[in-house]
Amino acid sequence: MTDTTIAPATKPLVLRTSIGKKYAMATSGIILVGFVIAHMIGNLKFFFGQKHFDEYAHFLRVVGAPVIPGHFALWGLRVVLLAAVSIHIWAAYMTTVQSKRARPMPYAHTDSIQASYASRTMRWGGIILLAFIVFHILDMTIGVAHAGTFKEGHVYANSVSGFQHPIVTLVYTFAMGALCLHLFHGVWSMFQTFGRGSGAREAMLRRLSATIAVVVCLGFLAMPWTIMFGGRP
Repeated sequence: MTDTTIAPATKPLVLRTSIGKKYAMATSGIILVGFVIAHMIGNLKFFFGQKHFDEYAHFLRVVGAPVIPGHFALWGLRVVLLAAVSIHIWAAYMTTVQSKRARPMPYAHTDSIQASYASRTMRWGGIILLAFIVFHILDMTIGVAHAGTFKEGHVYANSVSGFQHPIVTLVYTFAMGALCLHLFHGVWSMFQTFGRGSGAREAMLRRLSATIAVVVCLGFLAMPWTIMFGGRP
């Protein structure tokens, strides 16, 4: 009798399939879109004045206290977001690899492929956003890349001192443009993955995806551009 040993699977069967990776990317995408929208709304609190904006930032650091120690909830959120970003990048990369393996010979005429500008730039947009996230943390969270005078815990003052520099605001604007394209195609792809983006709803869901992308982009840019042109509450 031959002894046959079955090697254990390195990951769940569903994640080894193309559709499983797409579901992983869509599910992690939902978490990230929710965070982006919440973050954008939080940034708009800048227009309520320094006291309100700093109090909001302080609330985020101590939320849950005294039931749980301060900063624990915030770090818990950061862990969830890091996991979602990691899964999203892994799923996107593996989906691309699988697609290339399934089509080893490239198309003879790539200009004939029907794809939107947003979908063709998803890969580069993702790389730009990843680089921007690192810069944003170094700029507004840690302060080591801050263009002005960084004061820990003083979110309003840090925003004003940073966005007074046109280069910083332009970097943020470029990143938000990439985010707009990424959101438009990403939200639309999520609808398709979960079977909601076809048929009579297609045009409506495309408009919804575009609306979410544009509103988020403009919402994020409202504060830096207001500051750069000297306006503030």
